[in-house]
Amino acid sequence: MADARKRVAVLISGRGSNMAALIAAASQESFPAEIALVLSNRADAVGLDHARAQGVSATAVDRRKYASKAEMEARFDAALREAGIELICLAGYMQLLSATFVKAWRDRMLNIHPSLLPLFPGLDTHARALQAGVKLHGATVHFVRTEMDTGPIVAQGAVPVIPGDTPDTLAARVLEVEHRLYPMALGLVASGRVTVTGDIVQIDGAPADPNAAILSPPDQG
Repeated sequence: MADARKRVAVLISGRGSNMAALIAAASQESFPAEIALVLSNRADAVGLDHARAQGVSATAVDRRKYASKAEMEARFDAALREAGIELICLAGYMQLLSATFVKAWRDRMLNIHPSLLPLFPGLDTHARALQAGVKLHGATVHFVRTEMDTGPIVAQGAVPVIPGDTPDTLAARVLEVEHRLYPMALGLVASGRVTVTGDIVQIDGAPADPNAAILSPPDQG
């Protein structure tokens, strides 16, 4: 019987810690996706070496070697299609993708963002969360759309903001959630349990629990 797992590419620009979490999850035979390719827009991305060490094909498509962003993205697209990629995960990919590329992979490309979207899109999310005085912060996995950090939300994970937190301590807590959240979200999409209707994600077999609220500060009874 042929392997029915979805073939996934991960796009990175740096160390790729979320990429590593996805590769680890996909090493389990029961996981419905395999990480078949890692691509980076930077030849010095540390995550490329980690991917290769795990037996994953990893390639840099350096923007500086192409006359235009469109040419670089065309090479990305060709590499993805040559590898038979079905789903893309952005994991610390620090370059905006063109509308043409995003539309070509609509509802087949995921991103993880370190905030509870739609709060705090863009950069410096942890410092902005602290400045805003929110009591919960976290991470979001969503389908990619042409506008930055928008798109149907697949999954979110929240952490409490603790008195005395700094952007670094809060970031570390959120990153732990990211490493659990992204594999879970990819698993849901790869297994075919996710349907996108308009800008809303519906997940088969995942009924809402009305008692599963996260309270911060916690209920003291």
